[in-house]
Amino acid sequence: MLDVRLVAVADLPADAPPLVLALPTVPPATPEDSTPDGSTPDGSTPSGDTPVGDTPDDGEERRAEPAVLPETPYGYPEHLQNLIAAWLDDERLPEPPAKGKAGEIAPLPLPGGVPAVLLLAGTGDGTEADWRKTGAALVRAASSNPEVTLALPSDATPEAVRGLFEGARLASYRFTLASDPKPPKLTRVNVVVDDPARFADAVARAEAVTRGTVFARDLVNTPSNIKSPEWFADQAVEAAAVLGIDAQVRDPEWLAANDFGGMLAVGGGSTRGPRLLELRWAPEGVELHTLRHVVLVGKGITFDTGGISIKPAQGMQMMKKDMGGGAAVVGAVLAAATLELPLRVTVLVPLAENMPSGTAYRPGDVVRHYGGRTSEIFSTDAEGRMVLGDALAYAVATLRPDVLIDLATLTGGQGVALGKRTAALFSENDDLAKALFEAAEQAGERVWQLPLPEDYLDQIDSDVADANNSGGRGAQTATAALFLRPFTGEARDRWVHVDMSSPAWSDAPNDELTKGATGWGVRTLTRWLESAAAR
Repeated sequence: MLDVRLVAVADLPADAPPLVLALPTVPPATPEDSTPDGSTPDGSTPSGDTPVGDTPDDGEERRAEPAVLPETPYGYPEHLQNLIAAWLDDERLPEPPAKGKAGEIAPLPLPGGVPAVLLLAGTGDGTEADWRKTGAALVRAASSNPEVTLALPSDATPEAVRGLFEGARLASYRFTLASDPKPPKLTRVNVVVDDPARFADAVARAEAVTRGTVFARDLVNTPSNIKSPEWFADQAVEAAAVLGIDAQVRDPEWLAANDFGGMLAVGGGSTRGPRLLELRWAPEGVELHTLRHVVLVGKGITFDTGGISIKPAQGMQMMKKDMGGGAAVVGAVLAAATLELPLRVTVLVPLAENMPSGTAYRPGDVVRHYGGRTSEIFSTDAEGRMVLGDALAYAVATLRPDVLIDLATLTGGQGVALGKRTAALFSENDDLAKALFEAAEQAGERVWQLPLPEDYLDQIDSDVADANNSGGRGAQTATAALFLRPFTGEARDRWVHVDMSSPAWSDAPNDELTKGATGWGVRTLTRWLESAAAR
C-alpha cells in the first residue's frame, strides 16, 4: 500500500526541498462569501471591477477568477510565490490554470528548479469528500515520480485529513498476477502539517478502513480458478488471526448435519464444496452481554455460472465478483478489530460455487433451508438469496443480533434502478436505514432506500413451498429482498438488506476507485460501526 504519512514542518530537511511539491488551492470568493461592502471575510476585495460571477454591463464574458492559495505551515520561497501568482493571473491564458475545484490538479513544470514540478491541488470547499477526491487526483498526477510532498492548509480539519489519506491510498491500489509485475513509481506521499498529533486519530481510522477495503478488493479481484470457497475462508481466517478475531469454518458435512439446504443446493454442482465462514470480534476484558451485538452477513458466491439456468457468456464474465458482499463484511470486521471498537461484531459468509453438473440443483426442486423454510426453485441463477436465507436464519436462531445487516451482489435490477455508484437499501427500521444512509454519505459511498411493497409478494408465491426463489424481472431487487425478509424472524425490525451488485465493480478509474473491484461496503459498514460504538 502507498506510504502516506504526516510530516511536521520542523522535521523537513532544510537542505533538501521536495522535487515535487503540491500546494492546495481553493475557489475564489463568490458574492455569497462577501461582506456587505464587497470585501471577503479576510478583508480583501475581489480583483477586477466586476464582482465575481457577474457579467459585465457591456455583455462581454469576463475571464474566470483564478484559485486562491490558502495559508499553510510550509513556507515556500518568495520567488515561487511570485511565480505562482503570475501564472494564475496571466491574462493571456483564456482561463486560469487552476480554479480550486476539488480533484483538479494543475501541473507547472520548473525545469532545472527546485521543486522540479509544482502541482496546484484543488480542494473545493475543504470537506472530507472534497479531500478524498483531491487525494485520489494527486496520486494519479504524481504517479511518474517516486515521492510527492503536499502542504496541508493550516485550517484543515481531521475529517479532511481522513478523506485525503483514504483517497490517496485507495486510488493507488493495484492488483496483478503478472509474472513480472512493474512496481509503481510513486511510493510515498508526505503531508506537511504543523502538529501531526492533531491528526493521529484521523490517520489511524483511514489506515484501518483502507486496509479493510484493499483486503476486500484483493478477494474480489482474485480469479475464481484460485478462489474456491475453501480458499476464501482460509484467507479470511489468516487475516483475522493477526487481529485476534476468532474464526470458524464449517465444511459440507457439518452443513448437511445441520440442514443448511440452501447452501448445499447451490454448492452441490461444484467439485469444490461450500463453506460457512464465521468471524467473531469483541474487545478483550469486556463482558459480552454488555456489548451491542452486530451481525454482518455477506453473500459469498465465489463464481456464478447460473447453474443449470446458465448465464450467457457475457453475463458470466465478471462473476468472480459475486462474493463482493462477503468480502466487504470481512473487510469491515478487520477494520473494527484494528480500531478496537467497543462492539461485538460477528460476520457470516455463506460460501459456494454455483456450477452446472449432474449433481447440481434443478428448476422445480424444493429446497429446505436452515430453520425449516422451503423454497421452490424457479431459477438456479437466483442462488444468492438461497445461501443468504440459510445464513440469516442461522444468525437469528443462534447469535441473537441487536442489529442484522446483509450485503449482497444480488440482482442486475439494482444497477438498472440506481446505476454503478449507488446501492439499494431495504429496511423496515427507518432509524437504522437513516444511520446507514448517513454513514455511506460520510464514507464516500452511496445508498438509496427502496420500498418493500406487500403486493409484490404475489411474485414469489409457490404452490408447493413457502416461496419461489425468483420473482421474475419486474421489481426483481425488491422481490429478492422480500424473499429474504422471512428468514430474519424476530430480528425483522432491526434488519437491513443492501444490494450492491453494480457498485462492487468499476469499469474504469473514478476518483478513489480503480478499475476492477471497489471493495464497496467496507467504508460504509466501518463508518456505521464507528458511529454505533460511539453511542
